[in-house]
Amino acid sequence: MDGTVDGFRYGAVTPVAAYVMACLGGALGLRCIVRSLLDEVSWKPGWLALGAASIGCGIWTMHFIAMIGFQVEETRIGYDVGLTVLSLAVAIVVVGIGVFIVGYRGASKASLSVAGVITGLGVAAMHYLGMAAMRLNGSIHYDAFTVALSVLIAIFAATAALWAAVSIRGFVASLGASLVMGVAVSGMHYTGMAAVGVHLHGNPDASWAGDSPHSLLLPMLLGPFIFLVLAGVVVMFDPLLVLGEGDWSHGQRKKAADTPKPAAARPGDPSPEAQDGPVWRRRPEPEATSTPPGRHQW
Repeated sequence: MDGTVDGFRYGAVTPVAAYVMACLGGALGLRCIVRSLLDEVSWKPGWLALGAASIGCGIWTMHFIAMIGFQVEETRIGYDVGLTVLSLAVAIVVVGIGVFIVGYRGASKASLSVAGVITGLGVAAMHYLGMAAMRLNGSIHYDAFTVALSVLIAIFAATAALWAAVSIRGFVASLGASLVMGVAVSGMHYTGMAAVGVHLHGNPDASWAGDSPHSLLLPMLLGPFIFLVLAGVVVMFDPLLVLGEGDWSHGQRKKAADTPKPAAARPGDPSPEAQDGPVWRRRPEPEATSTPPGRHQW
């Protein structure tokens, strides 16, 4: 017997909230990556790691907020905590691999292709690992074509996000890129959910291990959300990200122009040595003569 699957139990509330979290994580991640590229002297690995963690947390939170609205009418749904946390780790680590590739190797076609494929497959792995964490009185099966389509969307979304991270520097442009990234990530999620089918088991009263979606909601929101808020504070108080590359460079040039420079020497002016006092120089040693011993040179 097949179950009745509903992915929008609470209407538009969960899709909109999930989209907002995906955009928030994407925006913070893109700004952190831009920060690592604007100033090569800064702690580049730290900014790249913060960007990867922001994007990973945003994608993971988006997935599980959307899953709050998923239900099978004939059975309850629970979640395995270990697999749920593991899916978060997979999201951050795999996104980090792609971010570090483009952060250090640039936006060449080869690096973008490799990083986009790795990151996209990681996002898809996070999604289906999160689905594997579900516990219900039935078995989940997938439509192969729709799953393949969701993976392609994930690769496209990851490649576009990484390209935007290394190619778009302005704040408004980064904000627009994060909105597009949120659409792509949400589209990947709901495309993957369209592939889901549930075959119910014979005993409707069977029990299973796992926490309910509502019991996971509070830590799911608090943990990654607090992290994203702290990442946002770091980004907002960084002058290079607030001003932008052009304003930052203008400020540095203005500061250099306002710094007094020593006047150039004019003909007839005493040398710096003479201005500071006499300079004592050692008298050169007399040259040795080639007169043989015992003979005088007249």
